[in-house]
Amino acid sequence: MTEAKTDGVTETRGPGFDRRLLPPMILGSVLNPINSTIISVALIPIARALGVPPSQTAWLVSALYLATSLGQPVVGRLIDIFGPRRLFLLSTGLVGVAGVVGTLAPNLGALIAARVLLGFGTCAGYPAAMALVRSEAKRTGRDSPGGVLTALAVANQTIAVIGPLLGGLLIAVGGWRATFALNVPLAVAAVLLGLLRLPKSPPVDGERRRGGLAARLDLPGMGLFAAMLTSLLLFLMDLHPRNWYLAVIAAALGAAFGLRELRAATPFIDLRVLGGNTPLLATYGRALVAYVVSYSFLYGFSQWTEEGYGLSPFHAGLVQIPMFLLAIGASIVSGRRRGVRGKLLIGAAGQIVACLVMLTLTGSSPLWTLLLVALIFGVPQGLNNLALQNSVYFQADPERTASSAGLLRTFAYVGSMVASSATAVSFGQRADTGGMHELAWVMLAAGVLYLLLTVFDRTLGRVAAEGTPTAK
Repeated sequence: MTEAKTDGVTETRGPGFDRRLLPPMILGSVLNPINSTIISVALIPIARALGVPPSQTAWLVSALYLATSLGQPVVGRLIDIFGPRRLFLLSTGLVGVAGVVGTLAPNLGALIAARVLLGFGTCAGYPAAMALVRSEAKRTGRDSPGGVLTALAVANQTIAVIGPLLGGLLIAVGGWRATFALNVPLAVAAVLLGLLRLPKSPPVDGERRRGGLAARLDLPGMGLFAAMLTSLLLFLMDLHPRNWYLAVIAAALGAAFGLRELRAATPFIDLRVLGGNTPLLATYGRALVAYVVSYSFLYGFSQWTEEGYGLSPFHAGLVQIPMFLLAIGASIVSGRRRGVRGKLLIGAAGQIVACLVMLTLTGSSPLWTLLLVALIFGVPQGLNNLALQNSVYFQADPERTASSAGLLRTFAYVGSMVASSATAVSFGQRADTGGMHELAWVMLAAGVLYLLLTVFDRTLGRVAAEGTPTAK
């Protein structure tokens, strides 16, 4: 047994991936999806308890994803520079603080603040996991992370199965506040696992100190990126002609951000490299539209099953179980196959079929039709996430694996913002059947766009045996 340093991380050499890293990797990566799925069945109880309409509780969804959209690429860049341990411990500790704030929150504003803290707190889990996969591949000389990436995808799908059902149980036993309190023990477990299992990174070397931390982090670029994204998401959350100025501000900030990054010596997001990486850009575009469909279903359909169809939060969670069970199966079966084109095409087709079935549902539809929709959605839920994750791993610059993974989540969360805005506009004051049908049309349009982006993307190909994508 020998020791080696890979990407600034001291590891003990072994024959393969260090399995001791899996528990903190998995727990850290699922903190975000468990909060996403639990809140899906808590929105209606919160709205009733606080006396607010669904259009306002939509901010509980948007707040988390706004914070995570901003934080993921920033934290990912910090992980690329300093290693995953420090950022993982800091972020997961913040999850516990958010749990306390949410549990004691007296009003909707405080709950939104708690969700913002949760968003920043869950930023490190996924980029840290991807960075560890990359460093282990270099350490072992085996760039074949299919099994580990599949384990992460299956863990996320499993949490998605548990989330709505667990949320319903927590609400039944302790009220909606229990869904926030859950984060306290989860954060404690994540911090302890991180302390015990994650390798320590060495201190920043002299070259990095002389170069200046601020310069390496590109703080002006990060600030412009945050301002641009915030303006864009605020516009998406309240689509109305009176808010045209937000779109203009976002465009202006985007132009300023582009100029800054092209001139920066160490840019936050290297647009020169990213601009020449067509496969990665296409993957980000697919992620955006795929998650418009996914999150519209997760939040919009859940609210309709409770308010428009009349199910309890617990039973609304049960309805979604077929989707996530089939998603787990799809991830496991296809996980070790390198090709992504087939997964993406089947995922796109599944989204379209499910949206068409949603358009046939009414408040008097038999329960089995709701289960059928959830079952159909399980196929794209399992395939799309895995295919997009694998694509980024092999398409990204190895030195920016964590930040590239964080940027994937940013595009996904922009899609969730679009979904949240579409849900709020479609439902208005009540999650009725008419609003659900309007939302289904938006989802169908996004699903068709996802299919077109896949069919006409000539850069897609199978990943070669050495772990590099081949263009076609």
